[in-house]
Amino acid sequence: MLTLYDYLPSHNGWKVRVLLGLCSIPARVEPVAIFAGESRTEAFLKLNPAGAIPVLELEDGRAIAESNAILAYLGEGTRFLPDDRFVRAKVMQWLFFEQYYVEPVIGSLRFWTLTGRLTRNAALVEGKRETGVRALAALQRQLSATQFLAGDGFTIADIAVYAYSHRAGDCGFDLAAYPAVETWVDQVAAEIGPGYPIHPYGDEARVE
Repeated sequence: MLTLYDYLPSHNGWKVRVLLGLCSIPARVEPVAIFAGESRTEAFLKLNPAGAIPVLELEDGRAIAESNAILAYLGEGTRFLPDDRFVRAKVMQWLFFEQYYVEPVIGSLRFWTLTGRLTRNAALVEGKRETGVRALAALQRQLSATQFLAGDGFTIADIAVYAYSHRAGDCGFDLAAYPAVETWVDQVAAEIGPGYPIHPYGDEARVE
């Protein structure tokens, strides 16, 4: 059985849990207490030298890190990663977009907001907010033309980008200003369905 090393409040881990569920792939979830240093142990660093979750360990002991790489691995051969060469490239385009414009921007601002870290990161907040606005505007332009990010079909690109962008309101972004994004959020939620709860950060993550 696959093993997913995860920290439940992380939406990077959430992405993977969603795809495992949609593909009906059984996996054992191994919680990692990242704030207690469990992701920096020698054993964990052998799984992922960067010391971050999620990590997917295969049945033979090999491991894959980085959430979007895991999505690509799990999505292979499914409807969530189409065979068409152009569509696959578009999926990759949005996976890269997510890791550059969404996760380190909206994801970081959300984490700082919910765990009391905005003040200590005050010098970075304005720049991240500006980038977040550009990211949401880019999504608005794309989703005004297509139902889903890579075209008319729901793919791992939608799962990846949705993970943090649909929670943008948690850190002050108003999705009502992006009606095509709001429509897409509803469509992705319908595709995913229930059963994938959002886990709040616990006291171990808070600093204020």
